[in-house]
Amino acid sequence: MSRAEHKFYNAFNLIPQMGPMRFARICKYFDTLKNAWQASLEEFKEAGIELAIAERIVSRRKDISPDLEMEKLEKESIKIMTSADESYPALLKEISSAPAILYYRGELRKNDIAIGIVGSRKVSTYGMQATTKLARELSGNNITIVSGMALGIDGIAHRECLKLGKRTIAVLGGGIDEKSIYPTSNRQIAKEIISNGAVISEYPIGTPSLRQHFAIRNRIISGLSLGVLIIESAQSSGTLITAKFALEQNREIFAVPGSIFSKTSAGTNNLIRLGAKLVTKVDDITEELNLNSLFRFEKTNQITPDNDEEALILENLSPDEPLYIDQLAKITKMNVTALSSLLTLMEIKSKVKNIGGMRYVRMS
Repeated sequence: MSRAEHKFYNAFNLIPQMGPMRFARICKYFDTLKNAWQASLEEFKEAGIELAIAERIVSRRKDISPDLEMEKLEKESIKIMTSADESYPALLKEISSAPAILYYRGELRKNDIAIGIVGSRKVSTYGMQATTKLARELSGNNITIVSGMALGIDGIAHRECLKLGKRTIAVLGGGIDEKSIYPTSNRQIAKEIISNGAVISEYPIGTPSLRQHFAIRNRIISGLSLGVLIIESAQSSGTLITAKFALEQNREIFAVPGSIFSKTSAGTNNLIRLGAKLVTKVDDITEELNLNSLFRFEKTNQITPDNDEEALILENLSPDEPLYIDQLAKITKMNVTALSSLLTLMEIKSKVKNIGGMRYVRMS
């Protein structure tokens, strides 16, 4: 599709409540969006656009310059992809509510092999460990991880991909220009994601991340993915909306089980009860999706110590059961100060992880 049509997609998208369905009606009725932009009120009504929306288009387009709006995007290094483009993500195009327009920074591919990972913002130690392990193993085997760049599970999943220099996609519920990135604490991680994947949204430049946007954007997370992995979710969590979209889109739903006493596992445990695939290891996902026949999976848990001290630490750390530093010092008979320095260096080398409170696990 030509840049000329892109600018009119963007122009129409600046008018509230356009949405995929109204875009589809306009594209079906008019031969080009350029002609649609100049259409009369009656023509919009004939195209199936409701009177209130048609009046809004005619009224607001007087204040919108398609060319100037494209210049704004270019200044922010934001690119556009539309559902009419050949390069539009193939999986996303399958869903009934596929966005008519996507804004993106980074690289957006047509045929990503991707898994969505979502979960609670208030993540527990267990959720942190599970996300670290599964995101690391999936991305380590060249599977793109899609998430929402929220605090908690989402952010951990993205960061594990970035540590390995692997591809990840963040789907936002607002604009992807610098000022609109939300949460603001994730602006730096957004820059890293752009270098190792893409930050995308269906919302135009300057759109704030409103609460109602997050539920809607979740359909894109599942739509881009072969399946969605839910790691920790309360019974009424918004995360479960992603699972609902995945079900409607005929995507596989995976869930990590948790303690019956944990509120943050109530949602995932219930998903498993309702038929979601229980996940305790990465093979549970790759076998269900038949990915093992497409890729030669490399073991990502073979960590080689650089010296005898590292070997002793790795020998006594588990990937699942964290140890306090003083416990580890007692077991290894190492000085706590020296051990702390070693652990810091090993964490930089992605051999161990401090999960908080000076508790360490071995990376797997």
